[in-house]
Amino acid sequence: MAEAHQAVAFQFTVTPDGVDFRLSREALKHVYLSGINSWKKRLIRIKNGILRGVYPGSPTSWLVVVMATVGSSYCKVDISMGLICCIQRCLPEGCGPYRTPQTRALLSMAIFSTGVWMMGIFFFRQTLKMLLSYHGWMFEMHGQTSHFTKVWAFCVRLLSSRRPMLYSFQTSLPKLPVPSVPATIHRYLESVRPLLDDEEYYRMETLAKEFQDKTAPRLQKYLVLKSWWATNYVSDWWEEYVYLRSRAPLVVNSNYYVMDFVLIKNTDIQAARLGNIVHAMIMYRRKLDREEIKPVMALGIVPMCSYQMERMFNTTRIPGKETDLLQHLSDSRHVAVYHKGRFFKVWLYEGSHLLKPCDLEMQFQRILDDPSPPQPGEEKLAALTAGGRVEWAQARQAFFSSGKNKTALDAIERAAFFVALDEESPHYDPEDEASLSLYGKALLHGNCYNRWFDKSFTIIAFKNGQLGLNTEHAWADAPIIGHLWEFVLGTDTFHLGYTETGHCLGKPNRMLAAPQRLQWDIPEQCQAVIESSYQVATALADDVELYCFQFLPFGKGLIKKCRTSPDAFVQIALQLAHFRDRGKFCLTYEASMTRMFREGRTETVRSCTSESTAFVQAMVKGSHMKADLQDLFRKASKKHQNMYRLAMTGAGIDRHLFCLYVVSKYLGVSSPFLAEVLSEPWRLSTSQIAQFQIRMFDPEQYPKHLGAGGGFGPVADDGYGVSYMIAGENTIFFHISSKFSSSETNAQRFGNHIRQALLDIADLFQVPKADS
Repeated sequence: MAEAHQAVAFQFTVTPDGVDFRLSREALKHVYLSGINSWKKRLIRIKNGILRGVYPGSPTSWLVVVMATVGSSYCKVDISMGLICCIQRCLPEGCGPYRTPQTRALLSMAIFSTGVWMMGIFFFRQTLKMLLSYHGWMFEMHGQTSHFTKVWAFCVRLLSSRRPMLYSFQTSLPKLPVPSVPATIHRYLESVRPLLDDEEYYRMETLAKEFQDKTAPRLQKYLVLKSWWATNYVSDWWEEYVYLRSRAPLVVNSNYYVMDFVLIKNTDIQAARLGNIVHAMIMYRRKLDREEIKPVMALGIVPMCSYQMERMFNTTRIPGKETDLLQHLSDSRHVAVYHKGRFFKVWLYEGSHLLKPCDLEMQFQRILDDPSPPQPGEEKLAALTAGGRVEWAQARQAFFSSGKNKTALDAIERAAFFVALDEESPHYDPEDEASLSLYGKALLHGNCYNRWFDKSFTIIAFKNGQLGLNTEHAWADAPIIGHLWEFVLGTDTFHLGYTETGHCLGKPNRMLAAPQRLQWDIPEQCQAVIESSYQVATALADDVELYCFQFLPFGKGLIKKCRTSPDAFVQIALQLAHFRDRGKFCLTYEASMTRMFREGRTETVRSCTSESTAFVQAMVKGSHMKADLQDLFRKASKKHQNMYRLAMTGAGIDRHLFCLYVVSKYLGVSSPFLAEVLSEPWRLSTSQIAQFQIRMFDPEQYPKHLGAGGGFGPVADDGYGVSYMIAGENTIFFHISSKFSSSETNAQRFGNHIRQALLDIADLFQVPKADS
């Protein structure tokens, strides 16, 4: 094959006279350019490391300090108070660069200036860390900012005003604090009170008191010690024990999906859309490598931790028998592509130059036009990543550890990301309610063998030009992939664009080598394992009921007229909907972020509170006055907002209890309280999807440029998974999942209850709804 020959730089034959080398000039040129590109990246990383290391200082500020010191010396003013003379006396005498008094004086002034400059940087960083440890601003009412908070905001803005790089604030972020055991126990008991009768609550209170007095003090000491030593006392254990040590299949249980723009379409041509999107993604990766992406800032001044972005690309989850491993490479120059049961390797660069969108379109079209059939066992190979982790680990070791199978698997696992070219054409039709749900199902699991679920993310390109993502969860949380997706969709639409016929702009280079077909040798024993994994994954996928819908009567614009946060409004509506659906309350999980702390990920907000249950019960009875219902709703909303703020500021419940449980396991200490807490099922698991993290365009000017968010599978077999995106001022997207195997749940029924709950709460405040 032509591409195989071009991939070899050196060809040689053995002759009686020795070894005869034949050098390919074109291949050597590409090797040379690739090396140059690699060294450029190394130099950029070194430069960024230096600039990040001295932030908020800069080489310019160092030069200013040196010039000020030298200038004061010439003016006969010793700003060092004798330190420069001491440094000068300590310099070795003799020949060389210290020969003349003038040189020794200049060198001593430079050393003094550098010391002052570094001390200034250290002082500024510590001051910024101290300022960022203040979270009182979060608990102040909107429009009632205190003078102290205003001064604090001015100081933070002053210390972080110089243009920061992506990781500039990492060392200035405070560490996640370890809450006190009594505070966590108190909040826990408060959270379960509405779910337990008096007898059950008394039993749990007794267990908690016993744990707090006898077991917890010893566990807490180890946890505090870890918080002093480690960057974050939660994140490494959370990644390992919640994600990597789970032996359950990733499909439905862990991976989640993200949707495309659903109200507009840029092109119907599958390869063209993918060409633009892949090009935009590598542009983002280049910005990521160069740290040119601005850190996400709360209120525009408080930096969020960016460490999760480090493993966005070139990352794969490697299966293990007991625990998985996240393999992250510093760089990758290709993507792996799946189409009609075949795997391909597509290069992203020609030498040191990133391929243009039109070149990528041509490469993807070549794959679409390739008529070759799958090799034996190749078609369903990716089902291994959808089945049990132990089975996949054993198969990987037995059948993919050598030969052509290892080479082909390496091409997939070492790719920047995975691309699936699908033959289906799901899309959102506002006139067909089921269309959004079918689109979501295609993204969540596909046919269980046309996604590589181990990759950090898989781009799914449908035949009609619609796109989506399936994302592995261990390496990062949804807002991180959302940041990438906003950049990519904005770049595709507003910067790259298409021709009138829907193709990528420009003329492709027809001389590019065709995509490389990956070669496999899959024995029958391996094919049997693949089929077994496929059956496991299919059973999971077929059991998922997914109901997605767009709520049109109102969005956050009118919710704010109720004088509450949009998130609290939706969460209380979910409690009302769930009670109407199941006739009881349940333990409710809402994800919040802790990225105001270094290496922070998430914390749980327990949304089912005494205040929200009181409101729901009053609504269901129907005998209360509207003013009383309004008062109960405001109390529930205020409570929810306060709990959300506590979770974001490190005073949550569940991560602390989780870490105490891990310590107890290490110490071999049995705790009935912790065992019961960690085994409680989350029958309602919810998450709000972040949006508009990057201002790529004005949403008011382009109101139809809306993604529909994304979703995930149910956490409990008899529960619901609910993801929602409050998409601008006038609409909300919901993604509701449950299992057909549960007779107690029904995703569409619950969705209808959510609709009605939102409308009923809006009616309490006489909020006018837009025509739907």
